Amino acid sequence: MSKRKYGLALSLVLAAGTLLGACGTDKEKTTSKGGNESEFSLAMVTDVGGIDDKSFNQSAWKGIQDFGKDNGLSEGDGGYAYLQSKGEADYTSNLNALTRRNFDLVFGVGFLMEEAINTIAEQKPETNYAIIDGVVEQPNVASILFKEQEGAYLAGVAAALMTKSNKIGFVGGMEIPVIERFEAGFVAGVAAVNPDIKVDVKYTGAFDKAELGKAEAGRMYSSGVDIIFHAAGGTGNGVFTEAKERKAADKDAYVWVIGVDSDQYDEGQVGDDNITMTSMLKRVDVAVQDIAKLAKEGKFPGGETKVYGLQDNGVKLADSRGAIPDDVMKQVEEYAKKIADGEIKVPEFAK
Repeated sequence: MSKRKYGLALSLVLAAGTLLGACGTDKEKTTSKGGNESEFSLAMVTDVGGIDDKSFNQSAWKGIQDFGKDNGLSEGDGGYAYLQSKGEADYTSNLNALTRRNFDLVFGVGFLMEEAINTIAEQKPETNYAIIDGVVEQPNVASILFKEQEGAYLAGVAAALMTKSNKIGFVGGMEIPVIERFEAGFVAGVAAVNPDIKVDVKYTGAFDKAELGKAEAGRMYSSGVDIIFHAAGGTGNGVFTEAKERKAADKDAYVWVIGVDSDQYDEGQVGDDNITMTSMLKRVDVAVQDIAKLAKEGKFPGGETKVYGLQDNGVKLADSRGAIPDDVMKQVEEYAKKIADGEIKVPEFAK
């Protein structure tokens, strides 16, 4: 072979090697199925409630979608995505799958994902993770908590001012710290208005069993309860079903549901009526966007716990669409200001 031909062949081999090396580098720009090319990508793993729970997971996914749209990302690898968990056994495999797909930031939704995130964060220190409603002490994990008790307190104030029977209900999912904060705040808010009002508290033990929520709501309404606040994820859908059935059977029935996490107004529609009094918004979407923004800017709060409350727009009551009169809402807003100003300290645990 002539020197000229040998030199040309060697050049081609080196060029091919350079291209292959570039294609195999981890954490470089990845093109998604939507044609997106980005230096930052994010994803989430749902808990058992699922992406369409009209509550917690759905709010988290909204935050990821909004961040993606604001930053020119497309859904898919290299942009934003989610994996849904059908059971707790899926947490680890789903987190691993998203990590292998080279997402820069992976969110785990829910307290029950603590162990899985702790394990994978230790194994994959080059990936950033965030857990919502839990705390994982790893340098590449941001822990996100909320002052649920503050928003629930306002829901309790509204319920106490609106009840006619002086009997109010609370339906929780699993009896874990985050749901106990909902209960504590709600009960305290009711008591602040009228300590003589009875609050019937029941935990169903699940976040994905609508039939349990329906059964519990049926018992409560039959006992004279006229307003139920649920903090039960998909189980809470059953509370809405029971209230809607009663309203459909008797247009004059005074039955209400206070939704949770997302604005659940649409869940309460019964013909021309609506049984959703308001919803206690837990702005998971706000927290997700905040953490994602910090991560994209190279300021990821790894090893830290961020807590979102009334002052941070982390919790609030949704627009009641007229279900709560203006004079009542004015009183609720007065309580909200006192909480934000530190004048009222809302308890985290029920007595």
